[in-house]
Amino acid sequence: MSSSRRGDIPHYVNKAPFDPNVTEILTPEQERYYMATQWQLMWWKLRRHRLAVISGAILVFMYFSVLISEILAPYGLSTRNTDFIYAPPQGINLFHDGAFVGPFVYGLDYELNMETLKREYTPNPEKVQPIRFFCLGDSYEFWGLVDGSFHLFCPAKDGTLFLLGTDRLGRDILSRIVYGTRVSLTVGLFGIIISFVIGIVVGGLAGYYGGWIDNLTQRIIEIIRSFPELPLWMALSAALPVTWSPILVYFGITLILGMLDWTGLARAVRSKLLSLREEDFALAAQLMGAKPKRIIGRHLLPSFMSHLIASATLSIPSMILGETALSFLGLGLRPPITSWGVLLTEAQNINAVELYPWIMAPVIPVIIIVLAFNFFGDGLRDAADPYR
Repeated sequence: MSSSRRGDIPHYVNKAPFDPNVTEILTPEQERYYMATQWQLMWWKLRRHRLAVISGAILVFMYFSVLISEILAPYGLSTRNTDFIYAPPQGINLFHDGAFVGPFVYGLDYELNMETLKREYTPNPEKVQPIRFFCLGDSYEFWGLVDGSFHLFCPAKDGTLFLLGTDRLGRDILSRIVYGTRVSLTVGLFGIIISFVIGIVVGGLAGYYGGWIDNLTQRIIEIIRSFPELPLWMALSAALPVTWSPILVYFGITLILGMLDWTGLARAVRSKLLSLREEDFALAAQLMGAKPKRIIGRHLLPSFMSHLIASATLSIPSMILGETALSFLGLGLRPPITSWGVLLTEAQNINAVELYPWIMAPVIPVIIIVLAFNFFGDGLRDAADPYR
């Protein structure tokens, strides 16, 4: 019976003699893959994680907005509109009476309800107020150094533009959220730098030397982690002197968040170094006379730096939430500094939340930034192992 009738797959053998000098010819894509560095492989794998890429774009935009907060905000930080206290958000329209006008809002008519004592605002269709772009508006000091009045968009002349409403003093909530982004995001960034440095130094010493240094480090970490995190933050924040300036309070909160969040990173560094210090390349560097500082910094840490970056990215949201929670409770940053947590202090009045729910708007960027960091961190953690 032939092989085709039996259903067997025919087997072909190359009868040409084997030549060890002939190398396999790689395609350009294969050669590009085999010659790529670990960072290139990480980037290629991260690009395939669509949700992580979108989250990364959101984070880039948010941190870029920190540089130009004064330009992005339609109003100044402390600009008060006393005729529009607790004004509701104004919707953006494009058409009026069937004709295209461009982006505009309808003006608000104010009336005080004498039965409920609630401020009631009604959009007036006769008050068409076009939004101005690349315009001159409220004056400011750019980063406290240069005077300016240029804005990306502004309200119409003698008009209003409250896209997220106003607060109890008539201040535009959107503008204050934009200004608060600078403080809330930099707290997390500076805090993770402090945590990163402490975690790498302490974890690196414990993992490389071991012995009594490792035992002492682990006991200290266990003591710190045994305290509930939020009450410990509250206790240390309450210990800050009330006479401190807002800038000192800002750096004090940053230091507290950074010095209490290094324990998890230190343990990750320690566990990695315990396994890597026995590898041949570490032993070879030691036999060649390299000092422990050079072995740790030039040979061991770069081997898993991508994992450290992913871990640090996932730690930033906890610091942002910590600052927001402390400021909301009145134990963190305080006015005149503006952060998302400071803006949410007005939401402590449940009556105001019931009547004017838009004062809860500062919670929206908190949710967005935390989700973006988590999705981006998940993508980085997957990309940190490009061979998987």
